[in-house]
Amino acid sequence: MKKSGFILLVICTLYTFTNTYAQTDENPNIDSLNVKKDSINNTLLKEFNQKLFEITKQREQDSIKKVELEKTLQSLKTTDNLKKEELLNQLKQIEESEQKRISEKKNRIDALRNTAKGHAVVGVMRDTLFLVYSKIGSSTASDRAKNISKKIEKLYNDDFLKIDQIKVNPFENTYDIVYNELIIMSISEADAIWYNQSLESSAELFKDKIKTAIDTARKENSLQKIALRIGLVLLALLITILVIKLVKRLFIKLDQIIDIKQESWLKDIKYNDYVIVSTEQALILVSYIIKALKAIIYVVILYITLPILFSIFPFTRDWADTLFNLIWNPFKGVLLDIIGFLPNLFSIAVIYIVMRYFIRFVRYIFSEIKHEKLKINGFHPDWAMPTFGIVKVLLYAFTIVLIFPHLPGNDSKVFQGVSVFVGILFSLGSSTAISNMVAGLVITYMRSFKLGDRIKFGDIKGDVVEKTLLITRLKTVKNEIITVPNSTILASNIINYTSIADENGLILHTTITLGYDVPWKLVHKTLIEAAIRTDAISNTPSPFVLQTSLDDYYVSYELNAYTKIVAKQALIYSDLHQNIQDVCNENGIEILSPHYRAARDGNMTTIPKDYLDKDYKAPSFNVNIQKED
Repeated sequence: MKKSGFILLVICTLYTFTNTYAQTDENPNIDSLNVKKDSINNTLLKEFNQKLFEITKQREQDSIKKVELEKTLQSLKTTDNLKKEELLNQLKQIEESEQKRISEKKNRIDALRNTAKGHAVVGVMRDTLFLVYSKIGSSTASDRAKNISKKIEKLYNDDFLKIDQIKVNPFENTYDIVYNELIIMSISEADAIWYNQSLESSAELFKDKIKTAIDTARKENSLQKIALRIGLVLLALLITILVIKLVKRLFIKLDQIIDIKQESWLKDIKYNDYVIVSTEQALILVSYIIKALKAIIYVVILYITLPILFSIFPFTRDWADTLFNLIWNPFKGVLLDIIGFLPNLFSIAVIYIVMRYFIRFVRYIFSEIKHEKLKINGFHPDWAMPTFGIVKVLLYAFTIVLIFPHLPGNDSKVFQGVSVFVGILFSLGSSTAISNMVAGLVITYMRSFKLGDRIKFGDIKGDVVEKTLLITRLKTVKNEIITVPNSTILASNIINYTSIADENGLILHTTITLGYDVPWKLVHKTLIEAAIRTDAISNTPSPFVLQTSLDDYYVSYELNAYTKIVAKQALIYSDLHQNIQDVCNENGIEILSPHYRAARDGNMTTIPKDYLDKDYKAPSFNVNIQKED
């Protein structure tokens, strides 16, 4: 109960301060509210008040003329009928002008009724009694509302006030609400028209509202009423404390139940063999959720309690409305924005669905081209999917352009600024990527290579295993994966070993050098025989030999042979070289280095023993002696 006593003390202090402030000084919030309303309504009411001034001036002139005509009419003799009839006609015209004036004023007020907002006359309890729309004399509607409010407060503070002596008195063209010598307010014809009543009825209505407001304020601020409200505050606090204790016990009970049932309730969340959330992690997550839920419930209880407490005392009722609107208005704004966004959301959904199925249709067309079911002259099947990728990006961009005007906040400066900022970042940070993309497109339409082809550029040689807009991946004969940017490939000379190998075959070539002492016909025959013995070499077209140079010490022989097995070039070359060695040895051809020298007399041949005859013997040295005569 100590907390309750402290809260009660604070509320009583606020009540005393606010009530005293309200009685001794003008409420600045009301002033600021009225000033704001004045700024809004000045435009709407300025023209009306100007016209009203002109009509009132004309009415005064008509009234003076009417009095003069009536005096003249009374002074005429009974025999002067012609003059009397003329005066009666003039009086009739003045009456018709008066009716027309009233009708015109009413029409103008009716036109402003749905747009113009009046200025509030507030009572002692800061509640709105009625609204003032028109001015009287030099006093604007705002000035009139403030003065009337001050006079009502002055009457409330008068301890000797006799409320029954507040009366309505007619005065010229207005009705005045008076208390003794104090004129509380004057009611004009325009005021009555705003409320669709007669002048006298409007005056009586305003008088009753003022009397009721003063009487109600005195009853509300009586000691009995204050004591009752304090009791309600204590009751509300007691109920709040009990609810909080009940919620606390419920959560303690919930924690106990979770501890008991955690093994059966909480289990590992898995996908195949991967544990997404373990039991321990799930328990921690559940504890965080319970704590968050507890905090939300406490906040909701507090949020419900405070408006109830504020609504008990009249001077804090505005606080209750403010507190409620503080939370409700954002939610209300979000809900209204969502409801208002529904038509645009429907438009976005329609655009998305239409473009999605259109992209599927385009994909089907390019798929048919890829599988050569649909043939277009000059358009190769391997261009189909890369071209579809470009078209798909353009269609997505077009979809975004169509959706963008329907997005919420697309016309805000912040949204536009973020869009420009992201565009600048993309432009500055993606120059290299864009150059690689352009190179990828160029390579695609150049048809330099495709997946599975063996290519070479620079010092890199391998099979194409992946080809994208940005990079190309090669697998070398050593099982190395090399990733190369497309811009690098485009800047190099590309050698494709596979592009026509299936049709004509790839020509493998190797060069050996032999001395001039070996017959070239034997060399040709030997090399062609070595090529034919190689399994991966094609017999058709036949291998052939070219003598590429006649050097100082040797002749260069180039063996050319066809193969369709491009992926095994290293192995084919190895087999071919082995066969060249074997056939050369079989035919007695020594493969010597360019500067190899040997003295044949008395030396073994360089051919391995396996290829020589069994009875082969190294020649002996020949020594020739010439005798001189």
